[in-house]
Amino acid sequence: MPDYLDDLRLAHVLADAADAATTDRFKALDLKVETKPDMTPVSEADKAAEELIRGQLARARPRDAILGEEYGVEGTGPRRWVIDPIDGTKNYVRGVPVWATLISLMEAGEGGFEPVVGVVSAPALGRRWWAAKGYGAFTGRSLTKASRLQVSRVGKLADASFAYSSLSGWEEQGRLDGFLDLTREVWRTRAYGDFWPYMLVAEGAVDMCAEPELSLWDMAANAIIVTEAGGTFTGLDSRPGPHSGNAAASNGLLHDELLGYLNQRY
Repeated sequence: MPDYLDDLRLAHVLADAADAATTDRFKALDLKVETKPDMTPVSEADKAAEELIRGQLARARPRDAILGEEYGVEGTGPRRWVIDPIDGTKNYVRGVPVWATLISLMEAGEGGFEPVVGVVSAPALGRRWWAAKGYGAFTGRSLTKASRLQVSRVGKLADASFAYSSLSGWEEQGRLDGFLDLTREVWRTRAYGDFWPYMLVAEGAVDMCAEPELSLWDMAANAIIVTEAGGTFTGLDSRPGPHSGNAAASNGLLHDELLGYLNQRY
């Protein structure tokens, strides 16, 4: 199996640089915010963080391709870094501390590109999570000060905690009835949103989560962290990995039931 630890160390360096840039502008009174064509916000901090990461990758991994939320695809080849400079921009611009930089390395394989390294860094929460293929998933202050992640062993919906982002996307897709049925069956529901539910699944604090509409940069880092923690990450179509335009993550024991409810009336 290839050794991705050098790439993981680089991803931490990239995350350190992004954290410094985003934290510096968090809650800044003069923060500039624009509206993108898809009507979602983008701040100057989003752009600055992605530019910073791209610049460091150009020097450290000049042969690798890069896909970022703000500046698209650059380069070709069997290795591609996928970047979401600020996942949770709406939180960021309103001063809510739940946002993170997501960095993943994807590598071409028989079934297409798959994530082999992932780092999720949430500096306003003082938290960071990471994983590399075959290495496991961890959380902590640094590579040397970390604890291993492990998903929960909850096997019954009645005992399970389910996390999500909002109701609107489920309604737009005609999945709201199944979604609501699921919420009535589980022990607890919480709308943590964005990257955080996936990290909570990896930690074993939440048992399953799902979102109806996502981009690759929203999912790639989350996917490998969840799977390396022993969980399952698929699209709502049950396709493994971050390629379906939506996501369902769980401890694995509840995954079939999770997908069953979210697809039952679709």
